[in-house]
Amino acid sequence: MSDQTAAPRASLLSRFLRLRRGPWENLATILIGLGVVMLMQPFSATAYAYSFITILAGTAMFAIVSHFPE
Repeated sequence: MSDQTAAPRASLLSRFLRLRRGPWENLATILIGLGVVMLMQPFSATAYAYSFITILAGTAMFAIVSHFPE
């Protein structure tokens, strides 16, 4: 691997490792809210069926993201 291709990869990795709590917590909160809306809506049985998984995914994401640096 040449030095020209190593630099962009290192930059991409460093950008990925700089995860910040704020935007990810917002996304997790939106996911939890979406799951609650799916749970309470009377129109689609499929949305109701996936509501628990959506809430669970948002809650797990929030628990993980809360350990990210600010």
